[in-house]
Amino acid sequence: MSLAQEIAKRKTFGIIAHPDAGKTTLTEKLLLFGGAIQEAGAVKSNKIKKGATSDFMEIERQRGISVATSVLAFEYKGRKINILDTPGHKDFAEDTYRTLTAVDSVIVVVDVAKGVEEQTEKLVQVCRMRNIPMIVFINKLDREGKDAFDLLDEVEQKLGLTVVPLSLPIGMGSDFQGIYNIWEDNIQLFLEEKKQKVGESVKFDNINDPKIDEAIGKKAAETLREELELIQSVYPEFNREDYMNGDQQPVFFGSALNNFGVRELLDAFIEIAPMPQPKETEQRIVKPEEKDFTGFIFKIHANMDPKHRDRLAFVKIVSGTFKKNENYLLVREGKKMKFSSPNAFFADKKEIVDESFPGDIVGLHDTGNFRIGDTLTAGEKIQFKGIPSFSPEHFRYINNEDPLKAKQLAKGIDQLMDEGVAQLFTLDMNGRKIIGTVGALQFEVIQYRLEHEYGAKCTYEPLSIHKACWIEADEKSDEFREFARLKQRFMAKDKYGQAVFLADSAFTIHMTQEKFPNVKLHFISEFKHFRA
Repeated sequence: MSLAQEIAKRKTFGIIAHPDAGKTTLTEKLLLFGGAIQEAGAVKSNKIKKGATSDFMEIERQRGISVATSVLAFEYKGRKINILDTPGHKDFAEDTYRTLTAVDSVIVVVDVAKGVEEQTEKLVQVCRMRNIPMIVFINKLDREGKDAFDLLDEVEQKLGLTVVPLSLPIGMGSDFQGIYNIWEDNIQLFLEEKKQKVGESVKFDNINDPKIDEAIGKKAAETLREELELIQSVYPEFNREDYMNGDQQPVFFGSALNNFGVRELLDAFIEIAPMPQPKETEQRIVKPEEKDFTGFIFKIHANMDPKHRDRLAFVKIVSGTFKKNENYLLVREGKKMKFSSPNAFFADKKEIVDESFPGDIVGLHDTGNFRIGDTLTAGEKIQFKGIPSFSPEHFRYINNEDPLKAKQLAKGIDQLMDEGVAQLFTLDMNGRKIIGTVGALQFEVIQYRLEHEYGAKCTYEPLSIHKACWIEADEKSDEFREFARLKQRFMAKDKYGQAVFLADSAFTIHMTQEKFPNVKLHFISEFKHFRA
C-alpha cells in the first residue's frame, strides 16, 4: 500500500467531555464495534467491577476517573482508527490540552440530563481556537433528561457551535424507543431486554412509511415527523467542508452504556472525519504525504506496566513512514537515536510494529531522553509548535517519609515530572523540593503513584506561592545580582536548571517588574522547553 493510501485509511481523534458524561464508556463501545475487545467493562453502583479498558492506572480504577490520556487503536471497515481518550477532570486538563495537539478531529460527549458543563466549555474553546472538526454525541438517552431541541439550543449557545442533527431520539428516558438516523434514513429500535446487544435497524423508503407507525406507534411516529420537519426548517444541511473547517458540528444521540447510537456515530465518523492533517512548525508547515518522517512527543507515561519499569514516550507521526531500527534525530539534543521495539496500541494491548504512518501514535521506550514537546525527524532541524504547558496554580513542599527510600523517591519524582504530571522546583537557598500542579488532585495522584509504582512514601507541607515565573536575564549583570540577592528566599531552579522566581503575590510580580525592568519574568512554562 502506498503512503497516500495509508494516510487516507487513518482517522485520529480525541474524545472530550466533563467528568461522568460517559467518555470512557463510549471509547469502550467503539472498540467493541471495531471488534478490538470482546466484552465491555461493566460499571455498576459507581464501583468499577471490571476496569474500563482504557483506564490503565490503578488509581483510575479505584476512583472511576481517567487521569491520563489513553491511546487505543482498532480497524473498522477498512479504516485504521486511533482514539485518544482524555481525562475529563479539570485537575488533569493539562494532559487533555496537550492531547488535542495530536488529534485531527474530536468527539464531544454531552450528558443528556446535565447538558453542557463547565469543563466541556473550556475544552471546546481550545478546539475552536484550533479549528478542530467536532462531532457532538449526546449520551445517556435511556435516562430522564432534557428535551432534544433544548439540548441542541444549549450546545449552540454555550459552546458557540453551529449544530446539524444527524440523528434524533424517539422519546426520552422511560419513553425512549429508539433513534431515527437522519444520516442513513433508518430507525434503530431500543429493546429493553437486549440492553447489552444492539437492536435491529428498521429500514424504510421515506418518513411517511407505515412501517414506522407499526414499529414505534402512531403517536410517536407523528411527533417524529413533526420534529424532522422542524429540523429541516431550522438547521442547515450538513456540509462536509464546513465541518472540516470547524464551522459546523454534526450531532448524534445515543446511549453508550447500552450500545445505542454508537454504530451510527462510528459509521458517519469514518465517512466524514478528516484524515491526518498538516501541522505547523516554527520553520514551515509539514504535510503528511512528505516522504521524510517527522513527529512530536505529546505525552510521556512511566510504568504503564507496573511489573516492568517501562517508560513510554507517545509520538504522533506527522509525515512520512516511521520505521523500526532506523536512525532519527531528536532535534532539541541534536542526537541520532534508533528504536528497536516501537509500540502500537491495540485496545488494551501493546504490540511491536515495523512501520507506522501519519496519524498513528507510536510508543517509544525511553530512558530519560525525551521531554514533552520534543520533535523527532529523519534529519531536518524543525520544532513543532503549540504543545501547551501551564504555569502551576498549587504549590507544596515534598518531603521524604522513609529515609531508606531516598533513591526511589528521587527517581519517582524525576519520572513523574517528565510525564508532565506536575513541575518540580528546587530552592537555591536550601535545596528543598517544591511540587507545582495545575489541580490539587494531582498531589494525591503523585503520592499514590510514588508509593505503588516506586515504593517511596512522601508527605506534603503547605506553601504560599502565587506563581512560578521563569527568569530571562543577563545573570552577570548588577541588576540581576541585586534582584537575586533581594529575592534569594524565592529563587529556585526547575527540573531543567532554568532559573525560576516563586512569587508570593501578583503585587510582588508587579513591583519586581517595575524595579528590575531588565529581568524578564515569563508565566508560560513552555519557555523552558524552547531554551534548550
